[in-house]
Amino acid sequence: MESTGGPYLNLAAVTSPVGIARLLQMTFGCTTFSLVTHQGGFSAVYGTFCMFVWTFCFAITVFIIVCEFTHLHSCLSLSWGNFTAAFAMLATLMSVTAAVIYPLYFVQVGCYPIGCEVRDFRITASVFAGLLFVTYAAEVFLTRAKPGQVTSYMATVSGLLKIVQAFVACIIFGALVNDSQYGKHVATQWCVAVYSFCFVVTVVVVAFSVTGKTALLWFSFERCVVIYTFVAVLLYVSAAVIWPVFCFDSKYGSPQRPSLCAKGKCPWDSQLVIAIFTYVNLLLYVLDLAYSQHIRFVSHL
Repeated sequence: MESTGGPYLNLAAVTSPVGIARLLQMTFGCTTFSLVTHQGGFSAVYGTFCMFVWTFCFAITVFIIVCEFTHLHSCLSLSWGNFTAAFAMLATLMSVTAAVIYPLYFVQVGCYPIGCEVRDFRITASVFAGLLFVTYAAEVFLTRAKPGQVTSYMATVSGLLKIVQAFVACIIFGALVNDSQYGKHVATQWCVAVYSFCFVVTVVVVAFSVTGKTALLWFSFERCVVIYTFVAVLLYVSAAVIWPVFCFDSKYGSPQRPSLCAKGKCPWDSQLVIAIFTYVNLLLYVLDLAYSQHIRFVSHL
């Protein structure tokens, strides 16, 4: 009895360039956290974060490969192209962070006091963590929108920038809760409100794109995204001016790092990190606004 539904398995999911990149992601991810768990070891918040990144990315990558290989993604209420593009960008950012943090805190040249075997395992894990980042970055490169191509919104430059903006905002929030003393002034509290508002709206834009619900809205989603991006630029401009003034001006804060400030527990350090990433996100929103003028939103891919 002949099947009229086409092939049940999608071999292109594992034989195409993107499929090969995902297989390598799965392999490198599994190898990395296996090396760390077996002998390399990890501790504290930094090590836990790295292990979370590697296991989380491995699990989602396996899920994507299985769904595409078996066509199960067609049964999900997701815009699959938007979901995979968004995850690839997020995984790229998370994996490069882990690839920097793990060797920085756990790799050393000498064997004492951890022993040469543990040191070698940690070095090897760091190498595979770097390779993992390269494979995720390769997927982003392979699936990004080409000029003149109609594609998923999250695969466009503007869509990828949304993921980066949210990721940078998370770094800002991490610095804020690390004794940044943002509550001392109403002006710095305004900056926190700016970071929070832009983060929430950006996440909502990504969520609507990934779930493919943009076509159900009674208003023009693409127009609202462009307007929001313009508003976000204005808000971040205000934060980029206010935060440095109220943290580093001698009238309100300290222009220089206090000499008695403990390393890792210094409000001035957190304030500096927030200031730097405020300007980073401002640049990202400006680029987003520029690119969003020239893209087409497609919700069903």
